[in-house]
Amino acid sequence: MLKLLTAEQIEQYQQSGYIAPIRVIAAEQAAELRARLETFEAKSGRPLHGVQRHKSHLLFSWLNDLIRERRILDAVEDLYGGDLLCWTTNFFIKEANDRAFVSWHQDSTYWGLSRPESVTAWIALSASTADSGAMQVIPGTHVRDQLPHADRPSRDNLLIRGQEVEVEVNSLQAVTLELEPGEMSLHHVRLIHGSPPNNSPARRIGFAIRYLPTSVYQLHGKDSATLVRGRDVVCRFEHEPRPTSDLEPEFVALHRSITDQAAGLLLGGSGIKSFA
Repeated sequence: MLKLLTAEQIEQYQQSGYIAPIRVIAAEQAAELRARLETFEAKSGRPLHGVQRHKSHLLFSWLNDLIRERRILDAVEDLYGGDLLCWTTNFFIKEANDRAFVSWHQDSTYWGLSRPESVTAWIALSASTADSGAMQVIPGTHVRDQLPHADRPSRDNLLIRGQEVEVEVNSLQAVTLELEPGEMSLHHVRLIHGSPPNNSPARRIGFAIRYLPTSVYQLHGKDSATLVRGRDVVCRFEHEPRPTSDLEPEFVALHRSITDQAAGLLLGGSGIKSFA
């Protein structure tokens, strides 16, 4: 029996590679999470940056709670079963009137996972609109194999490598996934997607959670993940502990170690050494 998604949504994911929008937390809860983020930024004197945007659930307990949110996991379980890992998390933040963009790409390009059975839950902590640079997807492209990509790093590209798919993308086929705070989209690891700059006067904040079934494993070396539902009888990933408060010193050190390890896997061959 399905826990959250409808049969029609499952069919859409299978045929088009995405589902949106899905309400997973109340708008008030999304506003509270945004306030926590921006309180931290105000205290640190600058926006969340660099390595802080990668595997952020190991730094902030409220994000570790979010990756375990029941409605998010129910939707992912409807797609991939009840034994689930959170492999990583990433903030995608565009400031008001920001030139930042995300080039057309497939997530699977440098991830090194054994099978393309992974889904990104993209959680909106602010409104994500066409004007503010909402994610765009090319429906149905997830059924294609892994496509060649070229690295074109740029100051404005939110992808560190600047990876871009080396096939012609017909932007007229793109679907814009507009989300209200507290809504999410789900997209397949092989779906071609990207996003344009933020041309609005409002900040756009998205938190991407990458989930995979425990049967998937890393091909290219040692890796870690957080078990968020069910059991992991395969144990191909090192399990990450759960922080009980924000920025615990041992978790800051653990986060640095894990992100350095992840950088070696994801940035290998690019000449880029870290997420910093």
